[in-house]
Amino acid sequence: MAGRASGGGTAWQWSRTAETRQTLLDAAREVFGEHGYAEASVAEVVRRAQSSVGSLYHHFGGKAELYLALWEEHQGVLERSATAAVSGARARGEEDPLALLIAGARAYLEASWQQRDLVRLFMNDDGPPGFDLLRRTRGREWVRQNAVLLGAGADPVDRLTVSVITAIIGEAGREIAACAGKRKAAAITEAAVGLIRKLDPLTGAAAKP
Repeated sequence: MAGRASGGGTAWQWSRTAETRQTLLDAAREVFGEHGYAEASVAEVVRRAQSSVGSLYHHFGGKAELYLALWEEHQGVLERSATAAVSGARARGEEDPLALLIAGARAYLEASWQQRDLVRLFMNDDGPPGFDLLRRTRGREWVRQNAVLLGAGADPVDRLTVSVITAIIGEAGREIAACAGKRKAAAITEAAVGLIRKLDPLTGAAAKP
């Protein structure tokens, strides 16, 4: 009996910890979005979260770590959306690599619209030291993953083509984040898909009409 009570207490404590962490992240999303990284204050974050400075430092270590945790959460949403879309397309019998990539791109861009406040936040050059390097490293990994999905080889033209396709998706996400309405965001998604379809990532050459 005592063991079960102890286990239940541990589960409750973990739940409270996760809830506190998420509340701080939600407050940080508002404060960073309104003020940017440099002008945002820890005091304002904890005030909106109805928490304490000590709790923020316990969970994140400081303002920079809080910003990076918010970015990682945002990246996770985008990546999980794309991965789920690719898996779903495969489950429906889709085998064409480019069609699979486009399915993932559509989901990524839809998530970019849903997370547009964070896309706008992180596209600015206003982050903690090392953030630009972290973004570039994640970008290179995204290119690598797309190359694997497309079955692109080691040829420099193949690598360039995959890099261009990845850049199209990323830039479309940033344009979508700046849109005033869903209709315009959808038009940008279709434009991005059209550009991707004009490329042949397996040969590195523009597809012929």
